[in-house]
Order: sequence, then structure tokens, then C-alpha cells
Amino acid sequence: MAFPTTRLRRLRQSPVLRNMVRETILTRHDLVMPLFVCPGTNVNNPIKSMPGNSQLSVDLLVERCKELYGMGLESVLLFGIPEHKDVHGLVACEHNGIVQKAVRALKKELPDLYLIADICNCEYTSHGHCGTIVNGDVDNDLTLITLAKQSVSLAQEGVDMVAPSDMMDGRVGAIRRALDEHHFHNTPIMAYSAKYASAFYGPFREAAESAPQFGDRKTYQMDPANTNEALREVALDIEEGADIVMVKPALSYLDVIQRVKTNFNIPVAAYNVSGEFSMVKAAAANGWIDEKRITHEILTSIKRAGSDIIITYHAQDVLGDL
Repeated sequence: MAFPTTRLRRLRQSPVLRNMVRETILTRHDLVMPLFVCPGTNVNNPIKSMPGNSQLSVDLLVERCKELYGMGLESVLLFGIPEHKDVHGLVACEHNGIVQKAVRALKKELPDLYLIADICNCEYTSHGHCGTIVNGDVDNDLTLITLAKQSVSLAQEGVDMVAPSDMMDGRVGAIRRALDEHHFHNTPIMAYSAKYASAFYGPFREAAESAPQFGDRKTYQMDPANTNEALREVALDIEEGADIVMVKPALSYLDVIQRVKTNFNIPVAAYNVSGEFSMVKAAAANGWIDEKRITHEILTSIKRAGSDIIITYHAQDVLGDL
């Protein structure tokens, strides 16, 4: 049928009707809020490049999570800023590591809050890279040992899910084997499967104090030009035991999210990263955009592309509307 028989504007005439025919619906169940935990007591270090976000000591992290949980948020992703670092990142595996302490405190005060722990070494190594350095580059297989230890340590403290973000080959399989050997068969893995060597991570590196002291991460994170490679990465992670796969960043990689969702029958997460968040905040602070509308539009686009889970610093801003 053609105009005038078919008039698509008929379905746009009423807010009620627009809601009835809406194809993509964003809910609070879709959202995960990243949070940064640091040593000390009553510590709140605002992250200048990420307005509204801070490094929080465990006591204030608990209070922040209570606030977010009361607003309807069901899950957080934890990143740690340790008191000291070492060349291998082994501090991330300690019983009294900063994220381990946070998990124990949160499980005591908020047992129903779903805790996801980022698994990587960049916050914990003195050089800022994601693993053990040999001959000037990250040694893939040595790094797997640390990642597996870190995952088991956090599972022992009660974390609900582990999320390896390092992009080492074979790390999902190594972590799955280690978890199973320690009887954590039901601890799921959300793999950062297609993590790109992106310029959008800048504010995060301030937040997590994880900028590399030399070189870059292009030997292990993906080339932003590639999508077929992303599908290969996802396929390998699924084969190794990933329960959820992730694309990171989100906005410049919506095509990758869509391809992953179309090609694999598995839940897909997308990380709406710090640079994407900070650009919105900066533009809004200058009065150039309507922050509320554009934030909802961004998150809806990520879900429309095929993401089941959206990790976003905007979670705190939109919960009241969902």
C-alpha cells in the first residue's frame, strides 16, 4: 500500500500509541553501574573528567550502593585502586585486596546486590599494562596465571560474576578451569570479548589510575578498523566457556554489537565507556545539548543494536525515569 492509504504518522499521534508500538524498551534491569573503590576510610576522591563519579573507600562505597540499590539498580561492576602495586599485579589476588574487601562489605550489607568484578591487572601493575611484561610486551600465558588467581580469590569472597577485560588469548578457558577446580561451577564469566584499543578510555585511566607507563595496548586490544576479527574473538570466548560476551566501547561499535547479536545465540553486553560519558557531560555543562534526552537516546541505541546488558556511568542519571 502507498500514500494516502498508508500513513505511518497515524501511529505517532498519541503518547499512549507511541508507547504501544515502541520496538526497543530500556529498563533498569538492563543497566550495570561501574564503581571505583580505593583504600582508606571516609575517602571520596571526585574524578574530574567524569562528573558525578568518585573513587570511594569501602565504607562510602557501601553507602553509595545502598543509594543506587534504593533507586532500583540491581548490579554494579567493581574496579579497584590498590594501596600498592607490583610488576605482576599479584596484589589483585590477595585476600585483603581492595576489591575483596569491598565484596565482603557489600555482601554483608546488600546481599541481593549483584556484584560483578572486573578481572584485569592494569590497575594493579606498577607499569600500568594488563599483565606480566617480558621483553617489553605483555606475556600472554604468564598473565593467565594471575587472572585465574584473581578470579578465584574474588569468587571465594562471594562475587557473583567475574569479567575478564585483559584481552589475553585463552583467558576465559583458564579462568573457567580455575573456577571449576575450586568448585565455583556456578560463577558466570562475562568476557570483554571485543575490546578495542580505543581513545574513548581516557577518563577511565584517570579514574582507575591505570595509564600504561610506556607504549600502548595495541598488541592485545583490537584494531578499531576490524569487525570480522571481533566475531572470531567472540567465537573463541564462547568455546572457552564465556556465559556473556561484551563489546567495548559501545557508541562507535554499534555495528559490532549488532553483528555479534545476530551471529551468536548468547547474551551480549556493551560498555558505554568513560569517554562517551564525559563528552555528554561536557557538552551538557556548556548548554549545547539536552543531557536527559540525549542520554536516553544513547542508551536506547545501544539496546536497539542488540545489547542485553548496558554497563554505563549514566545509570545513576536515568534510573528515576525507568
